[in-house]
Amino acid sequence: MAKILISGLINIETTLRVESFPIPYTPVRYPFFGVNSSVSGVGYNIARALSRLGDDVRLLSLIGRDPIASLVREALERDGLSGKNVLDLVDQTAQSVILYDGEGRRHINVDLKNVQETAYPQARFSQAAQGCDLLVLSNINFSRPFLEQARRTGRRVATDVHAISDLNDPYNTDFMRAAQVLFMSHEWLPVPPEEWARRVLDRYGPEVLVIGMGKEGALLAVRKDNTIERLPAARTRPVVNTIGAGDALFSAFLHGYVKTGDPYVSLRKALVFASYKIGAVSAADGFLDEPRLEQLFDEQGAVQP
Repeated sequence: MAKILISGLINIETTLRVESFPIPYTPVRYPFFGVNSSVSGVGYNIARALSRLGDDVRLLSLIGRDPIASLVREALERDGLSGKNVLDLVDQTAQSVILYDGEGRRHINVDLKNVQETAYPQARFSQAAQGCDLLVLSNINFSRPFLEQARRTGRRVATDVHAISDLNDPYNTDFMRAAQVLFMSHEWLPVPPEEWARRVLDRYGPEVLVIGMGKEGALLAVRKDNTIERLPAARTRPVVNTIGAGDALFSAFLHGYVKTGDPYVSLRKALVFASYKIGAVSAADGFLDEPRLEQLFDEQGAVQP
């Protein structure tokens, strides 16, 4: 069982299924059972996924001093996640509204309230990080000061900078420089993923880089092996909502990589994990436990490259 610290966002997520994009104007709709709200956010999604896979997780986040924060506390207790380091230091809990269609397309709106302007106590981070095998520091502002602490103590860092188009992106540069395991999306890349991977490796030198490519799978670059290869997406069940697929891919890869040190098999299993996850509505639902993941992986013949 790996001990993994996660620093990341928790928000209240509302999803709305639409028939198609673009959305035609109408003054009112009645999408029965098409509107759902749940606790989500990158930090929560990763913590729940890793916990489901059997890891010992320590979740650090900021929530509000508002009534909906009680939903977060209830969800943490329900999912067996400690709320010790989830602090109510902002006025309002972050929220998101996500529109999605039957083709897997989605439109995400995230209201961070004043989370980006609020610091997380460094001493709490230092205490929580003790004995951890990996620090998962998502690219939210309150994680930024932890990057230097991780460097000074020699701790391994993993991060996902999501959609990015500029190697010199001023918001994400610190995170890319600090990460030994670096994830990102292909959606905004200005060049083919293989060329982008070479540029990232040359500039930042992570030991492992993964570029998620949605229904096309993922690209894996391993620095020590000087390899860059594409792995196809898995197909485990019908797609309901692709929101949270990247968090699921990231989480399952980290679980496998910390456990085995093998990035190739870890990513193949993560693609199975993510494929199953997108058969659920919420970004924080649909996670397999490890025995079921192993079963589906074997059934798909994914042991072979």
